[in-house]
Order: sequence, then C-alpha cells, then structure tokens
Amino acid sequence: MSYTSERAEIRFGCGLMSKQSLAPDAGAFLGRLTSADTVAARYPIERFDVFQTRIAQERQSTRMARDMGSERASKAAARARRDLRKEAQTDAMRWMGHTLLRRATTADGFRERLVAFWADHFTVVGKGGLLRYGAMPYVEQAIRPHVAGYFGDMLRAVASAPMMLIYLDQDRSAGPNSARARSGRGGVNENLAREMLELHTVGLGAGYDQNDVIELAHLLAGLSVSVEEGFVFRRNATEPGAETVLGVSYGADGPGRLEDVMAALDDLARHPATAEHLARKLAVHFVGDNPAPGLVAAMASAYRDGQGDLMAVYAAMLDHPAAWEGPGNVKRPVDFVGSALRALRVDRLPLRQSAKFDMLLHQPLMLMGQLWDRPEGPDGWPEADDDWITPQRLAGRLQWALNVPPVLLARLPDPREFVRDALAPGVPEELLFAAHAAETRAEGIAVILSSPAFQRM
Repeated sequence: MSYTSERAEIRFGCGLMSKQSLAPDAGAFLGRLTSADTVAARYPIERFDVFQTRIAQERQSTRMARDMGSERASKAAARARRDLRKEAQTDAMRWMGHTLLRRATTADGFRERLVAFWADHFTVVGKGGLLRYGAMPYVEQAIRPHVAGYFGDMLRAVASAPMMLIYLDQDRSAGPNSARARSGRGGVNENLAREMLELHTVGLGAGYDQNDVIELAHLLAGLSVSVEEGFVFRRNATEPGAETVLGVSYGADGPGRLEDVMAALDDLARHPATAEHLARKLAVHFVGDNPAPGLVAAMASAYRDGQGDLMAVYAAMLDHPAAWEGPGNVKRPVDFVGSALRALRVDRLPLRQSAKFDMLLHQPLMLMGQLWDRPEGPDGWPEADDDWITPQRLAGRLQWALNVPPVLLARLPDPREFVRDALAPGVPEELLFAAHAAETRAEGIAVILSSPAFQRM
C-alpha cells in the first residue's frame, strides 16, 4: 500500500471532515509542518515562561504575609493564592478546549498528533499548587516548537523545563561532593537521569547500567528551578570532576558546567540506540502495536543519517509501504473525541461554562480511561490496543457519542452523509446500512462514531 490523502488524515492526522483540503502526496502532507502554525495562534495556550510569573506572584504573596506577620496579612495572602489558583484552573480548562479545537479545525492534523506524541514521550504531571495547571504551558514552550526540528533541540528544551525538573525531583538534586550537599542541603536524585536513559533517549535495550545512571545523575545535578527565574543552573550543586556516561567522559576538575550537560544530551540524542528507540516508538504510535521491522529500520536509518532530524524520520515513515498497512491503532480517548469533533465540524466549545465543559468533555474522557493531563507515570499513556478497549471504557465512548454531539450542535448532520465524510473511502457496507436505518440523527451519529471503523486510526 502507499499514500492516499484520506488515509493520511485518518492514520497520521486528526481525522476527516467534509470539505477539507487534502494533501495530494506525502511530501505535501509532511510539508505542512514547516508552514505557519496558524491554529496555535487561533487557539492560544500560554507558554510556561509566562505561566511562571503566576508562580512568582503566589510566592511573593506568601513571603509578604510572612514578613508582615499579622493575621490580616495571612488572610490576604490566602485569598490571593486562592484567586491565582482559581484563575489558573479556569485558564487550564480553556487551554484544554483550545487543544481539542486545534484538532477539530486544523489544516495540519499531523502537527497536532506529533505534539501529543512528544508531550507523552516527555510526560510531566503538575505536583500541586499552580503547577497542577502547568503541563499545557510546558508543552507549548518545550515541545510544540521542536516537533519539526531536531530531537536534540527538543531534549535540551525538556531538560531545562521547570515542569520536568520539578516532576522528577531534579530541582532538589545535588552531587554528593558538591558544596550544596556538604552544607547539608540534599543529595543526588537519580529520577531524571534514569528516565532520560530508559524513556527519553536510548531505551532499556541500549546496554547501560546503574553506574551510567549514577554518573548521569551527577552530571545533571546542577539543573534546577528558581521561582523567580524559572530554569537555573546551580554550580554549587554540581559534582566536581568528570562523569562517564555510556563510555564518554564529560567535564574535568572543579564544579560542573552547563555546557558539559548539553554535550551529554547531544550525544544521547545522536546515539544509535536512541534512533532505534524513537523509531519503534513512533511506528507503534502511528501504525500499530507490532510495526514491521523494515519500517522501524528505515526510520532509524533516517534518524541516524540526519543526526536526529525528525522531518527525515517522518518522511521515512510516510514513504514506507508498511506504514499504510493493517487496521491501525485503536484511538486513545483524546484522539477519539478530537476526531469526532472534527468530523462533526465543531468549532466552538462551552469554554466559559466550567460545569458544562466538565460534563461534556473532561469527565467523559476520564470514564474512557484518559484523565486530561494526569497520566499515571513518567512513561505516559499506554499504546497497546487492549488497554483502551475494555467494556467499561468502550461504554464511555458510546455514551459520549450518543449524548454529547446533540448538545454541542444545534443541528446534527444527516448520518447518511456524515458516514462518508467521516470515514471515506471504504465505508463498511453494514455501517452504511446502519446509517441509513437509524431512527434519529442522534442515533445514527452515535452508531457511526462508536463503530470499529471510526474507532481505529
């Protein structure tokens, strides 16, 4: 099999909708990634460097109350913190809506899918306070600008992202022989080093050992966070001397340097094992749980030849016949809802009605198994189809398909037309019959959206 425009939008994009502009070939489909990111401008999400000012304001109000020492000041500070968190919660709901509207209206569905893939690859979860709402700003700053660039640039951005450093407790790390540790302010934390090797770069099969994890943790020890500044590099927390990771030595006598950390990140990004790890992970995500070895090999080769050029990897994937074969993956809940909104041509959501938004989108996604921005661990959401097609989770999809579209749209499309707009080409005959036989438009739309044909990429 080879490229077809409708198949590309379903498998690699956000799904089909009527009257959309289709890319005539794989080159045009891929080329959209280098054009202006117009949908992000239309539905903006705050960058983390802006979000950081909210955290600084919260800390400042707490500090002022402590310095003044009065009960009145303490109450005022508590009110200020509540107001800041309520505002952030409201904005986070709007950002969730904007994320879904990007999927529903974009002319470049591949970009939205890639942003979601890399955000999951570099998973973070806000640990409390205002950080509870910082994941989307993190993605907007550290992930989205780099999806069509070099993996090494994205890795550098993630390694200096406050959300990642706080999520993996890196902000409290200090080399065992550092000035910071000698003064009694913490010790080394291995979380970031371990996840960087196991999940983010070379993967478990690369042959690294615990000593590599320890040495990398020592090298990364200076990466930290300041409430006022965001990312900072604390030399007093670095481990003196050189560190050896996967056979390469970084640094020399004296405290560590940020340039040594970045050199190690660049080497990890260019490592052959990283090419294999990322190629397979991309193939699993876009093609199927067991991608053809030849497809993975072609993508890994493109990665190595391009020194981590992600566009070359995507091109190798789209050009390989195996990328177009098989039934495709079961859509994750967010993919399902996003593609349904797109097929229905929904271009507005109740963003100013928090209770309604929660009922129509946030809670249903949780029932389908994907609570927004809250994956269970740093390995992100599962990829295997079996994790998403349990009876309870499928029931959640059916309930959403039956109950939500009539609320979002004043008039539902005719199921007899909608089935072809959402699934063309190759609509199964039994689904065509069901669309024509439905007693109401709501029932017909629900049958189509909950069908196996729509549930797969």
